[in-house]
Amino acid sequence: MRHKPKPTSSQITNGFLRLIRWPNLLILAATQYLVYTCLIFPERSWTAGFRDVPLFWLIFSTTCIAAAGYIINDYYDIKIDLINKPDKVIIGRYLKRRWAMGINLGLNFMGVAAGWLVDKKIFLINACAFVFLWLYSNHLKRLPFWGNLMVAFLTALSLIVLAVHYQIHEREVYIYALFAFTISLIREIIKDMEDVRGDASFGCQTLPIRWGLVRTKYFLEVLIAVFLVILFVMTRPLHAPTLTYIFMVISVPILFMAYRLFYADTKQDFAFLSSWCKYIMMAGVLTMLLV
Repeated sequence: MRHKPKPTSSQITNGFLRLIRWPNLLILAATQYLVYTCLIFPERSWTAGFRDVPLFWLIFSTTCIAAAGYIINDYYDIKIDLINKPDKVIIGRYLKRRWAMGINLGLNFMGVAAGWLVDKKIFLINACAFVFLWLYSNHLKRLPFWGNLMVAFLTALSLIVLAVHYQIHEREVYIYALFAFTISLIREIIKDMEDVRGDASFGCQTLPIRWGLVRTKYFLEVLIAVFLVILFVMTRPLHAPTLTYIFMVISVPILFMAYRLFYADTKQDFAFLSSWCKYIMMAGVLTMLLV
């Protein structure tokens, strides 16, 4: 009987970094710093955030909980991922299941504890995020729409916590939180369309499985249209022409996504659209520099 070779320390380290999606964590931390610098305290210098101790703990806590969320999500998705993306499976190959669960709990503890160092409201938000991520990975993601909604809500929550703590320029933060929420929701549904074969094999009831690809695409087209209308309605009371022009520009790649989505039919088409959503999200984050 042949035994699988033990992974090397380098493979374990690289596998762990891939597991926690370290580029996504860096983007998350940078986004929160940009919200602080560009939206909440635009009058302060760029280095002011490095001297703000509560901001450090807030970013640290959010990053820890997000990393824990990636781990618990992959933990519950091992069998499905072996069908949808076998080359990307980490747990069970480079990291033992019990180690993955232990690291998940440790990261969640650090995230919730760091939230306490900021204030009680952030502590409660982080504790809820921990529970929501577990609930999503264990149950909600296999239900139509509710799992997508939860991921989008948690994405927006990473910006909302800054408005909750600092309570300055909240409307601007909520506009960007809405942007993050909607693009994340669209991307999560598109990912379900991409992974429909593996999800169906394990009894998941995602939106594309329940409705079919065509009806799901129509739903997304309506969602995109409603989102663009709400976005411009929310910016009007601010009397900030620059912000309006920014969202007019960012609406171009969103409309292109809607066009490509209408004709999308293959796994490769949906993979492209999923990546395009990430580019739109990144572009949206970078527009904070222009506000």
